[in-house]
Formats: sequence, structure tokens, C-alpha cells
Amino acid sequence: MGLGAGCGLVLLVRTRRTPNPAVGPARYLRRREPRRHAGRWLAGAVGAGLLLGVITGWVVGGLLAAMAAWSLPRILGSGATERERTAVIEGIAGWAEMLRDTLAAAAGLEQTILATAAAAPKAIRTPVAELGARLERGERLTSALQYMADDVADPIADLVIAALILSSDHQARQLAPLLGELAATARGQVEMRHRVEAGRTRTRTTMRVVVITTLGFAGALILFNPQFLTPYDSVTGQLILLLIGGLFTAAFIWLRRMARIEEPDRFFVGLNATEQAAEPTRTAGWEVT
Repeated sequence: MGLGAGCGLVLLVRTRRTPNPAVGPARYLRRREPRRHAGRWLAGAVGAGLLLGVITGWVVGGLLAAMAAWSLPRILGSGATERERTAVIEGIAGWAEMLRDTLAAAAGLEQTILATAAAAPKAIRTPVAELGARLERGERLTSALQYMADDVADPIADLVIAALILSSDHQARQLAPLLGELAATARGQVEMRHRVEAGRTRTRTTMRVVVITTLGFAGALILFNPQFLTPYDSVTGQLILLLIGGLFTAAFIWLRRMARIEEPDRFFVGLNATEQAAEPTRTAGWEVT
């Protein structure tokens, strides 16, 4: 029974977290959920806490239920965000290779970017298309690339964009070989992420089984054998329940940190739209040495 309930909950979580194929650049991955979705999620968490509080009469139990309803869907997720981030890095590698090959045909940098905008990899097609649109409107290449750096917000993208800005401002030579090396670097990081993700899949599966089995067992006791849990009705029992919930919370936070891939610090930080409008020729957060 526990295995069947656990499998059903896993299927429910997976169907709720099916990635949207329309999601593109990392900027949209980093954005918070729309307010209405966050409001619904919060309302569901509060409702779960109130329901458990009414059924059991436990104030601490209601609080823990609300926290679990808010955070467990993210903790038990299948790593979709990491996979989308990997797809963005792979898209950056593909775009860098496209730029390299087009530059080899003796095309100018702006013409090369415009030529690759429509055929850019799907994961970064939106920011590359926005870059091409800015260039077609007559915006300076440096400023348009700064906007793209803010959109993608990825350290590997910073390397490619920095090379393009250097080439635009200082007529750097050998840009095509440099883009090829950056593409190879991005490909290497993608392979590393795939290996890490494969190693962490078993850990995520174990975590889901433990969490779902524990919650399913606790829920079955509350519904079918509440007399077994009467010691938690006292103040001391509520304090012990709070301690148990704190231990589970700390363990989940630790597991979540273990499953997260550490991102290197970005060295290229773009300006926001107002700053770029006021200072269109200023480079963003770095200088040529």
C-alpha cells in the first residue's frame, strides 16, 4: 500500500512539473513564478496547513503541513531546472560555433549575428532574436550585447559576449578561433553536467521514496489510527513534533544543496535598461587589460 501510494504521488508531482517546451532563455528560468501562480501555491499550502490543523488539532502539525506543501514539490522535482540550464549552455556552444563558421566566410560581426538570429539553438533563440532586433533598430552592438548578457545570465555566455564586445570595440583578430575554443569549453561543461546529473539521479530517487513513504505513513496514521498519535496532543508532544519537523527540514535543505550544481561567479554583469540608455557606450562591469 505504501509503495502504491508513493508511486501515485510521484506521478502527480511529475505531471505538475512537466517542463514547458516554450521556455527559452535562462532569463525566463530565473524569473519567479507569476504572482497568480505563487498566490495559488501559497493558498494551497495554507489550506493544507489549516486542514491538518483542523483534523488533528495540532498547531505545529498545521505549520509543518503548510511548509511541506509549499516546499516539497520543489524538493521532489526531477531536476528540470538543471536540465534547462544545461540546454542553455549547449545552446550557447552551438551559437558560438555558428558565429565562428559564419565569420570564416568573411562576414562582418553584426551581419554574422543577424544571419544567425533566426537559426540560433532553441534554448537561446529568444535572446539572440532580441539581439538581432536591437541591431536592426540601429542600437550599438556593445549596448545590445550587454542586454543579451542580462537576458541569458550565464557565465559561459559572458565569455562569448565578452569576446564579441572586445572584437566590436577593439577590432580583435582571431575571433573565429576564440569562439571555437569557447564552444569547446561549453561542450565540456555540458558533458560534466550530464555526468553529475546521472550520478545524482539515484540520490533524488531515494529522497523521493523516503519522503513519500514517511508522509504516506504519517497520513495513514492520522486518518485510520489517530489514537496512536494522542501523545502529540500535549504541549510536550507539540514541542517534540516541532523538533522532528526541524530535523526533517534541515535534512531536506541539506539534500537540496547537495543536488544543486554550483555555478561559477559571473564576471560580466550588465547594466539595467535605464543605465544603458543613459550610458550607451559604457561596458558592463569589466575592462580591457
